[in-house]
Amino acid sequence: MKILSLDLGDKWVGFAISDELCMTCKPYKTVNIKETEKILKEIIKNENIKKIIVGYPKTNKGMQSKQTLRIMSQQKELENKLKKDGFENLEWILWDERLSSKRAEKVSNKKFKTPKEKQKSHSVAAAFILQSYLDYLAFSKSL
Repeated sequence: MKILSLDLGDKWVGFAISDELCMTCKPYKTVNIKETEKILKEIIKNENIKKIIVGYPKTNKGMQSKQTLRIMSQQKELENKLKKDGFENLEWILWDERLSSKRAEKVSNKKFKTPKEKQKSHSVAAAFILQSYLDYLAFSKSL
């Protein structure tokens, strides 16, 4: 089984995917937000996805913001649409994404300035979100 993660932005959605053992992950792709549902269905079918991690943007103090509420709404809408199309066995998890975009910038050693770089940053951020979740799974199994 593989796990997929999403970094939902205002215009772009970044995808990252784990390996079969759920130990590591990599950026997968970034798409226009309008394509999210279609691409999600394709990836779920082609990659045997059973769990989707969605970046949950809390404030630095751990509180909810307008962005947090917007992401929660988007996630629920995607979940409901996919359930109606026969994807009812997916597990959806909101996962703290604080500083994932900043970490994505650090990896490239620069701010994402061009539109192409900004697009790619979403899939890199999705990979940081997913790796954080995978690390949590690994540590919780070892306790």
